[in-house]
Amino acid sequence: MPLHPQAREYLARYASDPDTDPAPLDLAGIQELRAQDGLAAHRGPLTKLPFVRDELAEGVPIRIYRADPGDGLLPVVVYFHGGGWVFGSVKRNDAAGRDLAIRTGAVVVSVDYRLAPEHPFPAAAEDAWTVVRDIFARPAFYQSNGSVAVIGDSAGGNLAAVAAWQARDAGLTIAHQALVYPILDVGMDTPSYREFARGFGLDAEEMAWFVQQYAPGADPEDPRLSPLRLPDATGLAPATVVTAECDVLRDEGERYALLLTDAGVPAELRRFDGAVHGFFGVPGLFDQALEAREYVAERLRESF
Repeated sequence: MPLHPQAREYLARYASDPDTDPAPLDLAGIQELRAQDGLAAHRGPLTKLPFVRDELAEGVPIRIYRADPGDGLLPVVVYFHGGGWVFGSVKRNDAAGRDLAIRTGAVVVSVDYRLAPEHPFPAAAEDAWTVVRDIFARPAFYQSNGSVAVIGDSAGGNLAAVAAWQARDAGLTIAHQALVYPILDVGMDTPSYREFARGFGLDAEEMAWFVQQYAPGADPEDPRLSPLRLPDATGLAPATVVTAECDVLRDEGERYALLLTDAGVPAELRRFDGAVHGFFGVPGLFDQALEAREYVAERLRESF
C-alpha cells in the first residue's frame, strides 16, 4: 500500500519524529529534548476526569486515571508509554492516559519508568514489573476487581510484553496484553527494517541508537530485552498486536502475534495500511489513531 495521505503530510512536516529525534548524543542534549514536546498540540484533549492522582508503586511514579465517578471495583489497565526507553513521560502522555480511561471504562495506571541512558537495561523493565506486581498485591488501593491488563506503544509495548511473561512465570493472570507497534527484537534484522530503513519517521539508525542508550552490551537474546526470543510462549496472556505498515518494527510485531498463536495463545493482529510509526499517539494528525484506539479499547473491554 502507498503511504496514507496523512502519513505523507506528517513526514513532509517532520523529517524525523520530534518526540524521539536522537540527534543530541550527549546527556545534556537528551535532557533538553525531553523538556520539549513538538507534538503537544496533536496529542488530544486533556479531558477532565473525576479522578486523576499521582502516586508511587513501590517507589515507581505512576498516575492513576478513573473516568467512572463511582467507587466500585474496576479492571485495571497498566499503560507504558513509548519513546525508545529514552524519551517520554506520564506528563507527555497525559492525554493518552485520560483517553484510555474513558474508552475502556477501567482504572488506568500510567507508569513513569526510569529512562536511559541514566538508567540502563533492565531498569525500565524492572519498573514495569514492579508496578504490575504492586497492582496484584494491593488491589484495594487501585480499586481493582482483580482483572489486570497491560498496554504499551513502541518501547512501552516492549515493557508490556516483558511484564506479561514475567506475570505468567510468577503465577499471576494478565487478562490481556495490547502491544502497539512494539519493540520485540533488538536484532533489527527483518525485511521491514530494510524496506523502511530511512525516511519513514523512525529510521533503522535511530533504533540502533535507542538500543545502544538503553542496553549497551546486553545480550540481544535476553527475553527481557527481546520478548520475541522467549523460549516458551505457552500460557501467555491473550494479545492484541497493532502494527504500522511503513514501520521498521512491523515485522517483529507480526512475528510475535504468530509466535503466540502457534503457542496456543489467542492473539489478534491488525496492520494499519499506509501508517508510520508513532501514529497511535497523535490523534490530532492521524485519523487512524482514533480508529486504532477504539479497536484496542474494544479488545480490552472484551477481555474484561
